[in-house]
Amino acid sequence: VQLVESGGASGQVGGSLKVSCEVSEYTDSGFCMGWFRQAPGKEREGVAAIYTTDDSTYYANSVKGRFNISQDNAKSTVYLQMRNLRPEDTAMYYCAITTARVCDHVSITFGERGQGTQVTVS
Repeated sequence: VQLVESGGASGQVGGSLKVSCEVSEYTDSGFCMGWFRQAPGKEREGVAAIYTTDDSTYYANSVKGRFNISQDNAKSTVYLQMRNLRPEDTAMYYCAITTARVCDHVSITFGERGQGTQVTVS
C-alpha cells in the first residue's frame, strides 16, 4: 500500500487547511486510516482515525471539534479538514493505515505511513 499526502501549507491562527491522502489499493472494508503528526523534538501524536467500513471516526482531545476526518471511496482518498488552527498544530502530518483490532487515534500512530506533509501555523 502506498500513501501519498498533499495539501500541507502555511496557515494563520484561526484559519483552515485541508490535507489529503491518496491510497493505492484502497478498500473500504476493514481498514483503519488516519493521521498522526510529529513536531520537531516532540513525540508522535495521533490526531484522527476513520474505520473505512462504517465511517466511525476517532479524534484526539486536542483536535476534537476543530478537525474532521473523512473518506472518499471513489477517489481512494482520506481527508483531514483542519479548522480554527493553533500554533501548536504545527507539525509534519502523516497519513497512516493499520489493520489493528482497535481503530482509534492512538493505534493509527503505529500504522504504515506516507512521507508526510508539513503544516505550519503562525
